[in-house]
Amino acid sequence: MTRRLSPAALSSTTLSSTVLIYLALAGVLVIGGAAVATGGGNLFATANLVDMFTRTSLTGFLAIGMTLVILCRSLDLSVGYVAALSSLVAATTMDGDVGRIPLAIGAVLLVSGLIGGANGVFVTVLGVNPFIATLGTGLILKGYLDTEYKGPAGDVPAVFQQFGYTRIAFIPISTVVMLAVAAAAIWFLRSTRTGHHMYAVGGDLDVARMSGIRTGRVLIAAHVLCAMCAGVAGLLLAARFGTGSAEAYTNLYELDAIAAVVLGGTLLLGGKGGVAGTVAGVAILAVLDTVFNVMQIDPFAKDVLRGAVIIAAVAIYARRQLDRTARRPRFALEGRAS
Repeated sequence: MTRRLSPAALSSTTLSSTVLIYLALAGVLVIGGAAVATGGGNLFATANLVDMFTRTSLTGFLAIGMTLVILCRSLDLSVGYVAALSSLVAATTMDGDVGRIPLAIGAVLLVSGLIGGANGVFVTVLGVNPFIATLGTGLILKGYLDTEYKGPAGDVPAVFQQFGYTRIAFIPISTVVMLAVAAAAIWFLRSTRTGHHMYAVGGDLDVARMSGIRTGRVLIAAHVLCAMCAGVAGLLLAARFGTGSAEAYTNLYELDAIAAVVLGGTLLLGGKGGVAGTVAGVAILAVLDTVFNVMQIDPFAKDVLRGAVIIAAVAIYARRQLDRTARRPRFALEGRAS
């Protein structure tokens, strides 16, 4: 009889990965604080804390959704374009009218959800590789944005702009909302059938299908939720800019989101990871960016350092995975008769 890991053992394995990334975050804070202090600065000054938390919001929304599709062994390269389109949908729907804010939010979630559903159908029904399918969707959205919008459009009421700028002490409201979305996503993955199925689909699609899981529905749900998170990011963009931004996709938000997910310990091959680690990955990137800005590091060198940190993190995760696999006995007997 082969030995099976108990739920407690599985939980401890997941917990160790989460603890590792949060220890890494603490290390980055300590090292970053020391580096800034050598230049006579204070990383934990109010202005720098506000900058760090502000940076987590936008990338956080995108990374939470990206975590869901990557757990299913999929990918979404269209989230930056969806966020840009969503900012325009929000701003043009509001058009300066406070009473139209709920309608604008609903329109953004509907449009982004439909785009995510289309991505899911391309991947599951048409069998298109998720990299190609979502890249194609992104290029379609880019063509539409470039053709229909030559600049900013719409008008966001001052009330809604508070979503992008209001703070509680040094923590922006947008960060609080992002953490609430992250908590909801953690609950969803741990406590719902669809959440459990996402891990199963990412672990082994064929086994999940033979187990009776409707894998197509799970993948479509992951893509819909991912796109809706990008829609929320678009609402944040509209709140910060006070208008819709057709060129927001040029910031390559999707790459930052993927980097945060991978840095947070979610495997690109799917089936392992979670949103808790992703939040820490987002925070690490935000801390690094703030440190680099305070120290006035050259933008090229900043990208090199960020890339080195991401590669090192992935290498460590890969090594730990290999070591764990090597230590696991191939065959183990339980209850052997003496």
